[in-house]
Amino acid sequence: MELDVLGLVAACSYALDCVETELVHVTSRHAKRVAYMSVCVAEQLGICGKDLQDLAVYALLHDNALTQYIQEELHSNLTDMKEMPRIGVHCSIGEENIQGFPFHTDVKNVILYHHENADGSGPFGKKSEEVPLFSRIIHLCDLLDQACCRKAFTTETWEWAKDVLKRIRGTMVDEECAEALEKIFSEEYFLSLGGNFEASLWNKVPRQKQELDFSQIKKLAEFFAKIVDYKSPFTSTHSIGVAERAEKLSRYMGFDEETVQKMYLAGALHDIGKVAVGNEILEKPDRLTDAEFAVMKHHAAYTYNILSEIDDFEEIRDFAAFHHERLDGTGYPFGKDASELNVQERMMACIDIYQALTESRPYKKGMSHERACEILKNMADKGWLDMDIIDKIEMSL
Repeated sequence: MELDVLGLVAACSYALDCVETELVHVTSRHAKRVAYMSVCVAEQLGICGKDLQDLAVYALLHDNALTQYIQEELHSNLTDMKEMPRIGVHCSIGEENIQGFPFHTDVKNVILYHHENADGSGPFGKKSEEVPLFSRIIHLCDLLDQACCRKAFTTETWEWAKDVLKRIRGTMVDEECAEALEKIFSEEYFLSLGGNFEASLWNKVPRQKQELDFSQIKKLAEFFAKIVDYKSPFTSTHSIGVAERAEKLSRYMGFDEETVQKMYLAGALHDIGKVAVGNEILEKPDRLTDAEFAVMKHHAAYTYNILSEIDDFEEIRDFAAFHHERLDGTGYPFGKDASELNVQERMMACIDIYQALTESRPYKKGMSHERACEILKNMADKGWLDMDIIDKIEMSL
């Protein structure tokens, strides 16, 4: 299947930004801004072509392990995120996560060493000459963005940014990268980072589709599912569970291989919009208030908006985003009815509920297959779900 991989990465970088905004208060579009700055610096250093494409992906995903790191290391005390103790853990997890990602070039340890300082004072004690160039570029741009770009993009902030760059040269960032940035780091360039710089980014690194086999698609899907599922331990395996059941049911119902793969990917991404919902709602074990449920309902619309950024992804987007629609039109967020929902979209709605019912969470034990199917049939009797699909779930899952 052909996929706009760079577009998928860019769209999902928004998910990472949502997590960082909630926990460490970086500004929106942080990952894209770091990617754009990194690509500009790299061009000054003579990097081009597929190397530049890969650098953009690395930069967009430089904090890919943040949600996993929070759950495994800091979930009991989120205030610790302000100091990021054991920051090397998040680098190590991030490096492991991207293994098997469909890169064009073989550049190892870029994520692993993206917090190393030029003078060797970083988490792994590596000096600049021991660190991949891509890591050094991303480190520079990440530092500058976090130090300056949470402020307004004004002339005053521009002066502050120049001062920050001067202070971190030779200690936190190496002279080679700092000099390359300095060549492009005009006031006009800095102010553009607060505007529509994405068009310039895609001009420098065109989003070309890649042909991927199912094993590569699964690695991509599992990677992005972690961004959602690790945000809250209450749903730590939900997205992949939906993806696996979507694949199994699709095969049972006789769909072609490409549709099976699309359903797997849609299942993994269906809750990507939950990253824009606060953990105080996601992790509430009690019944949500009407106001809280109204916020939660927005997650499917966020999924739709995030996945709309990917070229030629409309079919997968709809499979993913319509999983809370009902046949009688009472679902959300779009209120679609039976005449507007195809078989795959109906399947995803059933699978999502089945998976939620049968998986165990910290506050409940998963139901049996038989009991879950009873509940699904009851919902079908109310006109919400497709009974024919539920019958197939009962026989195949």
